[in-house]
Parts: sequence; structure tokens; C-alpha cells
Amino acid sequence: MISPTTFLLFLTTSAVLVLIPGPNHLYITARGLSQGRAAGLVSALGVELGTVVHIAAAAAGLSYVIAQSATLYTVIKWAGVAYLVYLAIRAFTGKQGEAERPEPQPLRKVFLEGVLVNVFNPKTLLFFLALLPPFVRPEAGSPALQVVLFGLTLLVLGLISDLGYALTAGALRNRVSRAGRRLRHVSGVVYLGLGVLTAFTGRE
Repeated sequence: MISPTTFLLFLTTSAVLVLIPGPNHLYITARGLSQGRAAGLVSALGVELGTVVHIAAAAAGLSYVIAQSATLYTVIKWAGVAYLVYLAIRAFTGKQGEAERPEPQPLRKVFLEGVLVNVFNPKTLLFFLALLPPFVRPEAGSPALQVVLFGLTLLVLGLISDLGYALTAGALRNRVSRAGRRLRHVSGVVYLGLGVLTAFTGRE
């Protein structure tokens, strides 16, 4: 069983880390600014479902295998880069609706986008590999179960943080709703920037 001291230390460390703006926050903010609060919230839920995939992979030992395999890691990384560049191109060239607002995406598509952005983000994989192992103790029981418990804790904290970003972005959009084309370009820049960051993410 995980000791209260270990869990409290993990909780504190994770709480500090999730407050630091990262790629997922930028994506959620861009989505909230471009399409509103509902899209921001749905994208946050999608991102955290992607986190569930990373938790399962870490518990099964797949994250370690992927990180150690140059081929697998490269495939995942460049799949993520390609998808983010695709999102950037779509944002820059998307059709405009009334009052120059970007054409809204169906929420189901927004949700899936959030999942894919996080699943193919190698930074998330490396984050799990760096953060979780130091807190796993052989005497505390099944390592896989410990990884799942720590991962779910991180997921809850991440979801709270992500929802905060989504709500803030949605509120700000109401103030800049007339700047549809600019919002679309901002989203495109964010996606492109995330793609560049992902491209330069190494296994070290």
C-alpha cells in the first residue's frame, strides 16, 4: 500500500507541475478562444482521455518500451507533428462564417482532436516516465497498480487545471468575438508552435 507520506509528496509535486503552462494548456486555450467555452471544455476532456491512454501504457510497461525504441518513439513523435501541422493548416485556411468567425467544429470532433493531440505528444510519455518511477516502491505492492493510482491522481489534478484554462479562454473569447480571423490565426500559430516543439522533443 502506498504510504501517506509518499502520496502526499506525489500530490504536492504533481500539483505544482500541472500549474505550469504546457502544450496541452496551449491547445485547450487556443480551442476555447477560437470556438468558445463548450469547445474548450470538451477539448480538455479529450486531452485527459489521452492521459488515460498514457496511464495504461505506463502501467503495462509500454511507455518504457516505446521510449527505449528509437523506431517506435520516432513514429509516434512524427505522427504527432504531422497531426499538429494539419491542424495549423486547417486553422489558417478554414472557411469563414458569419461575422468572420471561424467555422465551428462539431464537439465530437473537438473531443477526438484533444485525445489525439495528447496521445501523440511524446512530452506526455516522457513526463510519465520521469515523474512516476521515483514514487513507486516495491514494498507498496504491485508496481502497475501504483502507477495507475498515481496516474489517476495526476489525471484529476490535470483535469482541474485544464478546465480552468478552458473556462478562462471561453470567457476571453466573448470579449474578442469580433476578431474571428485573428483568433483563427492565433490557433494556427499555437498548433504550428506545438508541432515544432514536438519535433524537437528527444528521448533524453
